[in-house]
Amino acid sequence: MTVFLPDRLYAKTHEWVKVEGDIAISGISDYAQEELNDVVYVELPEVGDSFSQEESYGVVESVKAASDVFMPLSGEIIEVNRELANKPQLVNEEPYGQGWFIKFRVLDDREAEKLLDAAAYQQLVEKGG
Repeated sequence: MTVFLPDRLYAKTHEWVKVEGDIAISGISDYAQEELNDVVYVELPEVGDSFSQEESYGVVESVKAASDVFMPLSGEIIEVNRELANKPQLVNEEPYGQGWFIKFRVLDDREAEKLLDAAAYQQLVEKGG
């Protein structure tokens, strides 16, 4: 059963973000990892890189497909999950925990208005989004 955590915001492109002050952590949603199936590789940006909201910052590859990963909010990367290089399966096992992708400094918190809460994201997914 797909998990939708109420303490996260979600992009229509299936990334989640949890914001605490001006720092955010992000990865792909439980729904996204289920759709991808077995994740075999994750390409992440470098610390110090900056991206705009909805800009691609990385790639996640599975046995089924390769998909771009998009910034849920504009920000500067302050940490990447280096564990994913050797353990990409963490994305499948714990998409909201140890399978996180990036931590970043939020540049414009007003952009969060474009994101979905858990209930709205669940509706999107259930409609085949």
